[in-house]
Amino acid sequence: MANVDSAQSAGKKNVKALAGKYLTFDLGKEEYCIGILKVREIIGLMEITAVPHTPRYIKGVINLRGSVIPVLDLRSKFDMDPKEYTERTCIIVVEVKGESEAVLVGMIVDSVSEVLNIIEAEIEPPPTFGGDAVETDNFLGMAKIKGRVKILLDTDKVIGATGLGRLAMV
Repeated sequence: MANVDSAQSAGKKNVKALAGKYLTFDLGKEEYCIGILKVREIIGLMEITAVPHTPRYIKGVINLRGSVIPVLDLRSKFDMDPKEYTERTCIIVVEVKGESEAVLVGMIVDSVSEVLNIIEAEIEPPPTFGGDAVETDNFLGMAKIKGRVKILLDTDKVIGATGLGRLAMV
């Protein structure tokens, strides 16, 4: 019990650094947020060139104004049921830490909602689920806004661990 209390106390201290502006987007019925400073642009779906021998959630690469950008489908990455792309489906281009430098990566999401200013009082650390079965390393925290919970994503961990930086060099 003391370990849980100390982990929660450490988590409370870290939420101060999380307050700020976030881009919110939807995947199914869930709402997620990423720090606005990570977002480079939001674009509509475009032709994606498949790259062989990549995980199923990596859809391929796009040519964005002369730069090759790897693209992943977040629904697939999070093991959610597939969904037909609609006119609201879009690609959020984010900057993540690569092996040696920052890398641009596209994330396919169901829709983008809004930019929110999330204050410290609205943020809690990610919950612990008592085991290794649930991976919460990808979450910075949980924001409670207007009776709803929004998951704050750590894009460096969600995307960086996939090795997409190497795909950007294709």
